[in-house]
Amino acid sequence: MKIYDYNGKKNICGDRVHEARCKLRMTQSDLAAKLQLSDIIIERDSVSRIELGTRFVTDYEVRALANILKVSPLWLLGIE
Repeated sequence: MKIYDYNGKKNICGDRVHEARCKLRMTQSDLAAKLQLSDIIIERDSVSRIELGTRFVTDYEVRALANILKVSPLWLLGIE
């Protein structure tokens, strides 16, 4: 499988995940725990890597992140 970058990052939602998480005063560990409750197996360090742009984010993770962070998936992707 070929790994792609977009402007040196592996995702485009990391900055917005960080912004929304901080707005809710949620730690990375809190977010990882909520994702795990949504059947997304992820650890705190993976949340950190998402926010830094060094980890890919799947479509089902975008949907779960949007739900937990109370934003739209389109906003996470920078579309709205």
